[in-house]
Amino acid sequence: MKTPYRLCALMLGCFSFLVAAPTKIWAADQPALGLPDLSVSVDNPMTTAKIELGKALFFDKRLSADGSISCASCHQPEQAFTDGKILAEGIDGRKGTRNTPTTLNVAFNTSQFWDGRRSSLETQALDPLVNPREHGLKNLDALLIFLRQDKGYVKAFQTAFQAAPESIRAEHVGLALAAFQRTLIAGDSPFDRYAFEGEKGALSPSAERGLRLFKGPAQCARCHTIGEKNALFTDNQFHSLNVGWKNLEKKLATVTARLAQARERGSSLDETVLSDEDVAELGLFVVTLKPADIGKFRTPSLRNVALTAPYMHDGSVASLEDAVEWETYYRTRSGDAKKAAQPLVLTPSEKADLIEFLKSLTSSIATSFTDPTKDKKSKS
Repeated sequence: MKTPYRLCALMLGCFSFLVAAPTKIWAADQPALGLPDLSVSVDNPMTTAKIELGKALFFDKRLSADGSISCASCHQPEQAFTDGKILAEGIDGRKGTRNTPTTLNVAFNTSQFWDGRRSSLETQALDPLVNPREHGLKNLDALLIFLRQDKGYVKAFQTAFQAAPESIRAEHVGLALAAFQRTLIAGDSPFDRYAFEGEKGALSPSAERGLRLFKGPAQCARCHTIGEKNALFTDNQFHSLNVGWKNLEKKLATVTARLAQARERGSSLDETVLSDEDVAELGLFVVTLKPADIGKFRTPSLRNVALTAPYMHDGSVASLEDAVEWETYYRTRSGDAKKAAQPLVLTPSEKADLIEFLKSLTSSIATSFTDPTKDKKSKS
């Protein structure tokens, strides 16, 4: 069960053991223009203490095997909570198999990770901590030993969850991280002001033409949806753009067999996906085991897309220009008869207009969030 929730100004506390600056979040009288009201699970209500604890955990590199990686290492505030790399990198420079998605507006996702293998932020948040290619902790017990011995965290968990040191659980960590991530809301783009406040000068003539293309002939809005009162720019569904398919199709039987073997060994799906680049290309199939889901990935929101290159689940598309070209190629070359009957053919000027529209989806605060640990170092 979920209840609608507006993030409010009362949630601006802080923990002295991490940083003195408050978390930047939307106030009740400043809703995120263009985004729907946020629904929060009744099992994890938002509180100041919980949000600030989650913030501390998010930026703390001590929550990794070698003290070098935090959540913010890949989700960097100054880069719209991405890292600008083709593939995410964890401890010892170990590369994963997926491009780092932004955590801005992640609260509106109905599933987590590119393949949807987690259904909530609370459960998603724990996986990177124990993945050998990310934080690399041996297990969640190692995490709890550290947290229960740290005076700052002991106090923070007591405040947020009324939990004594021996009662701190991994579930508390997931709840706190999820609460913080739900504050990373970024709306109020030029598009939002144009579409939802009637500010006609908010878009350039080129971006206006791009919007008409986006909603009309280009049919981008079929998956990157725009509503009457708000726009997530994702249908939260799974689709295939044939990205990475050429590397997979000739060895599909072998790759699916490796996935089956990993399941039989009891390996976590998270570790399997991030350690085998071929299995990672299976997409939603790793969750559903339905052949029709092979190569399908969650539709990413296009909000702030101009800030989050490279693109696609494998980071193989370097720029917005390349992304538009790929979509054009896919739509015209697809083996899907229904899509092939509606080819996307854009002139160079139309492509330029579409790109200008995509740039108009950049939020006014997308890069204004800060890393509190860097602030702390600069003041010391």
